[in-house]
Amino acid sequence: MTDKKQRLYRSRRAVVAGVCGGLAAYFGLDTGLVRIAALILFLFGGLSLWAYIILWLLIPLESKQSNP
Repeated sequence: MTDKKQRLYRSRRAVVAGVCGGLAAYFGLDTGLVRIAALILFLFGGLSLWAYIILWLLIPLESKQSNP
């Protein structure tokens, strides 16, 4: 059994920057649900656009080998 740590990456199958896709893959959630939740948080002020941009800059893009 290998003890491989799960890492957070931005998804290459991105609509904007791949942040929501990466978060969905990391937490094992549906990408559409994460995108809808992010949109609701953007609209109602729970998550600012600055937080999304910071995540975009900090989370590395997944490697091409990780993509199925």
